[in-house]
Amino acid sequence: MQRTAWKYYPRQQDHNTEQNREKSPACVQLQLMMSSSFNIFRVGISVVIMCIFYKSAVDSLSELSPQKYFSTLQPGKASLAYFCQADSPRTSIFLEELNEAITPLQDYGISVAKVNCVKEETSRYCGKEEDLMKAYLFRGNILLREFPTDVLFDVNAIVAHVLFALLFNEVKYITTLEDLQNIENALKGKANIAFSYVRAIGTPEHRAVMEAAFVYGTTYQFVLTTETALLESIGNEDIENAHLYFFHCKQVLDLTLQCRRTLMEQPLTTLNIHQFIKTMEAPLLTEVTEDPQQVSTVHLQLGLPLVFIVSQQATYEADRRTAEWVAWRLLGKAGVLLLLRDSLEVDIPQHSNVIFRRAEEGVPVEFLVLDDIDSLISHVESNVHIEEIQEDEDEDTKSPNMGQAVSMAFLQSYIDLAIKLKGTSTMLLTRVNCADWSDLCTKQNVTEFPVVKMYKEGKNPVSYVGMLGTEDLLKFIQLSRISCPVNITSVQEAEEYLSGELYKDLISYSSVSVLGLFSPNMTTAKEDFTEAGNYLKGYAITGIYSEEDVLILSDKYAATLPALLLSRHKEGKIESIPLANSHAQDIIQIITNALLETFPEITVENLPIYLRLQKPLLILFSDGSINPQYKKAILMLVKEKHLDSLTPCWLNLKNTPVGRGILQSYFDTMPPLPLLVVVNLHSGGQVFAFPSDQAITEQNLLLWLKKLEAGLENHITILPAQEWKPPLPAYDFLSMMDAAASQHPTRKDPECTKEMDVQENDKKQHEDKSAIIKEPIETLRIKHWNRSNWFKEGEKSFRHDNKEL
Repeated sequence: MQRTAWKYYPRQQDHNTEQNREKSPACVQLQLMMSSSFNIFRVGISVVIMCIFYKSAVDSLSELSPQKYFSTLQPGKASLAYFCQADSPRTSIFLEELNEAITPLQDYGISVAKVNCVKEETSRYCGKEEDLMKAYLFRGNILLREFPTDVLFDVNAIVAHVLFALLFNEVKYITTLEDLQNIENALKGKANIAFSYVRAIGTPEHRAVMEAAFVYGTTYQFVLTTETALLESIGNEDIENAHLYFFHCKQVLDLTLQCRRTLMEQPLTTLNIHQFIKTMEAPLLTEVTEDPQQVSTVHLQLGLPLVFIVSQQATYEADRRTAEWVAWRLLGKAGVLLLLRDSLEVDIPQHSNVIFRRAEEGVPVEFLVLDDIDSLISHVESNVHIEEIQEDEDEDTKSPNMGQAVSMAFLQSYIDLAIKLKGTSTMLLTRVNCADWSDLCTKQNVTEFPVVKMYKEGKNPVSYVGMLGTEDLLKFIQLSRISCPVNITSVQEAEEYLSGELYKDLISYSSVSVLGLFSPNMTTAKEDFTEAGNYLKGYAITGIYSEEDVLILSDKYAATLPALLLSRHKEGKIESIPLANSHAQDIIQIITNALLETFPEITVENLPIYLRLQKPLLILFSDGSINPQYKKAILMLVKEKHLDSLTPCWLNLKNTPVGRGILQSYFDTMPPLPLLVVVNLHSGGQVFAFPSDQAITEQNLLLWLKKLEAGLENHITILPAQEWKPPLPAYDFLSMMDAAASQHPTRKDPECTKEMDVQENDKKQHEDKSAIIKEPIETLRIKHWNRSNWFKEGEKSFRHDNKEL
């Protein structure tokens, strides 16, 4: 019998306290059944949660005897120790620097201690005089590296050397151009490279690179050199300063081509490198049709300006090529956007071809007339004030406090989940402290927190990317219990599957069951469907039937093979969709759309799912359950295709109290309910209200919508353009909500079987190839909307809506 488990992997972030206190345990492992954590990978399914927790720490060196020090070492946890004779005056300067390194090293889960040796001490670390001038780095009780104290000359050198030793596999040190070319060729089409030159190991710049590698080391390949000849061989003769290049290798599919390289022009500090990498992750070019003063991108958040290349339909292709060339020239210095003049409601001077917007708030945009690219680049570079980001100690102390609050909030969801699953014999929930098990977290590619993973023997770990609420986690776990897709072996079993009887305990988590029908010889189509099912594991119920008698089902449900059968259990109906020439991504999109309800109740959690449809919302606000007649009228309009360009939905103020605030932002006073409104969030922000003196009937609704289409109705308000920002960069909950709706972790599991919780035969342990956590890339594509064409489908979509509901 297989079991499922959750683990908790917090990374340690220590805080200074007014009084020295003993360190309390960072985490208490939660388990629903008695099982050793070392046996988790030998059991069935494990789901792992990784979070940040903090424990109090002293702000001075712990002084221990050798025996006491070695008794405190914990498996998997890194520790730096300096062995010395008590009261030795020769080490006072080094001890001052080592004391300064305590806090930054503890930020990475590394403890620091001074070990006092006595003459009669028999430990080999206290045996010789020359040994007493070294520091030792341990992981558990295993010695990783020894450092002569003269190379640990200050706090930067200490942090740099220790992280360099611990990140040996993430950071490749090279000495020749051939080494660099080999790495570049190996990563083309796979990953990007962060290549750094520092004058020496242990410098502040080396520390900054190592700290960046600690955060981004599993996302990008970090490469380091101190060889001036290597720097000169790539065309940089400034050997007196440290440099960082970003090699754009992931997009290079032709192995004969060289990866594009972008040089970071700011000094190498930890925060400057972070800003630089964020600009490398941002879209190269963004198309917009909005007022330039209202557009917001990651560049503005990082203090960089925006450059709008003004285009029109007649010269669109040429303007886009120009904009892409400019974007490459200004990469890391400014954001570049293509602005379509034809679709813009804001007036632009006729001869202006470039708009320049500074990052400072309140500064008006500049309308420019520039004749060539060089003059544009020169104008931007001469007006951009690149400020070196200073590391503010106050901010550094505030952020961990906020991250403690986020982790504690998530822990409560995790505890609630454990309560709901109590007594489930096939489920094991655990949590792991990454401060105490840093080696385990490193092997599992855990670089950000919180992280949720599910493990099942013989299969690749699956990273959960949805919302971190109890119900969302529960749904993911329950739907992950079945195969992906389920292999149906008879017509009778297929009918039970479609009726919901086969997995009736899962219907509450997914009201739609998907069955793929294929002839036995449709090998490629079956492979595409199986890939789609694997991709949607934990988010949908999928099955496949490809027996010789498949025509019985295809004839009964009027399906042309290959086909999908969508069984909607709430409505009690089954519909068929042909799959001819549909690839895996097409099938994923079909199933994802099928999971959406026709007339859903909008909540805070599911709102992003429906916003992604890029349609105006037709919302019925109700103080409780809606009148069945209203629902019938709206569903009839849906059936007759009158609402294809809208997203019809309803909001229950009792279930979602924030709806009252929404209505008060639309009206001066709280209007009587029920109330029907149309809200266009995607461009313009207009809000229209259905006349309160009319009954909500099919005929009245249709007439009102036709008036809207003809531009005969006045809006009641226009929503301001405001960006939704996360409280901290590492906790982008809005992006998580989007990910739950649109993206699932890329994964390819071994062959699945249909039985629930059956022991797998494959005993091979698979490493997680998809556990690299990437912060979402901001995109912004805004489609134009006006009264004459707002019912038409837009050709472009954007990732985040910049209007308040």
